[in-house]
Amino acid sequence: MRGYKNTETSMLPNDWVVKELKDINTYKNRTINPTLYKDEIFEYYSIPAYQNGEKPEFSKGSLIQSNKFLFDEGTVVFGKLNPRVEKVWRIGNISAHRKIGTTEWIAVKPNDEITTDFLYFLEWSVFVMPLAKTLVTGSTPSRQRVDPTSFYKIKIPIPPIIEQQRITYILNTIKKAIAIQEQIIQNTVEMKRSLMKYLFSEGVSGQKLKQSEVGLIPVNWNVKSLIEIVDFIDYGVSQAIPKQAPNNGIKIVSTADITKEGDLLYDQIRTIEVPQRTAQKLKLNDGDLLFNWRNSAELIGKSTIFHEQSEPHIFASFILRINCGERKSHNYFLKYLMNHYREEGVFIKLSRRAVNQANFNRNEISVLPIPVPPYQEQVEIAKLIGTVERKINHHKNKRDLFYDLFKTLLNDLVTGQRRVDKIDFRILSKEYEAVEAQLDLAAEI
Repeated sequence: MRGYKNTETSMLPNDWVVKELKDINTYKNRTINPTLYKDEIFEYYSIPAYQNGEKPEFSKGSLIQSNKFLFDEGTVVFGKLNPRVEKVWRIGNISAHRKIGTTEWIAVKPNDEITTDFLYFLEWSVFVMPLAKTLVTGSTPSRQRVDPTSFYKIKIPIPPIIEQQRITYILNTIKKAIAIQEQIIQNTVEMKRSLMKYLFSEGVSGQKLKQSEVGLIPVNWNVKSLIEIVDFIDYGVSQAIPKQAPNNGIKIVSTADITKEGDLLYDQIRTIEVPQRTAQKLKLNDGDLLFNWRNSAELIGKSTIFHEQSEPHIFASFILRINCGERKSHNYFLKYLMNHYREEGVFIKLSRRAVNQANFNRNEISVLPIPVPPYQEQVEIAKLIGTVERKINHHKNKRDLFYDLFKTLLNDLVTGQRRVDKIDFRILSKEYEAVEAQLDLAAEI
């Protein structure tokens, strides 16, 4: 390739060099026992803090157990424990407090040949992340650790500083766009939760409220057991789903296919082989409500609506199919109510608890008291919540689009396959515009 050279990592531009991580690292391990500084506030980079939005904790030394690493601003840390769960963090300039972190990090503070941001993206790239996952010690996956000595021997490409800065500007911009979408999603999810709480107790018609066994509800609502307002409730097939798809299989919806937000992941549904009679009896129909009656405590009660597919589907044993019948009750009203109950912990309180499992079976859900508005109001409530849900899904799709762009450009730019000066930013700006979707609830009533 013209303008490229063959190196020990890959074909790279002629003005790029290759070095081992240890050659650009200026960090020397320094440990501290925070309990000796019990009143000092530390900026603490822990694994739980990383998993909670990459926000370091601010804690007194007296509350932090065991020795920790001392870090400097501009250091990049790589999570060595269980590297299948990917973790890379930039130590920033968040506060004037001393910065410390768990000894489960491998730290690299770059010299003047490479910027902190470029090193950060390199550690996510094909040059570091997949290779580091193979450089492990430990027998069980959850306890495996990346070997630091081997990690520091990983070879990385280093462009000129000016190109590093341009690459990281692009990648940081996309990450900010992803973060904006995440914030919009989080805000809208909170809005949906508040809206459901309001609608399931006060409705949309402005009626006076009355006290009932499910709390305050409008005076024109009733309270009935679930079985009174649906046609039937039945169990799925009790049979293990094979890892290898059978030749004559039928699609079977399992608990893993239902998200806690109430979506059904059609593209991951597996197949099973069952007698023809079972397949006919348990065949899902368009609009069926699926309720997860057995799962971990925080997931029990997640519910979704099945939409007819090009091939038949049945459902597994830990799912109840609730058929709402012809205008007896609105299926989406019930779906949102069930997911609202799950979020409010209703099913956890009512269920029978095992060690790590909670159960709320057909007999128990059949007598569950349900607030029942007039049918048309059920439709209006479902439309309002559905509007907010569509906004959430719109921004999830936008976030995923940005994330796909990020992964593509990360790989192309840090490998030199695509040069910064070859990117048409006008096309990117138009295609990946990060405009927030407008929400007009008044139009739905």
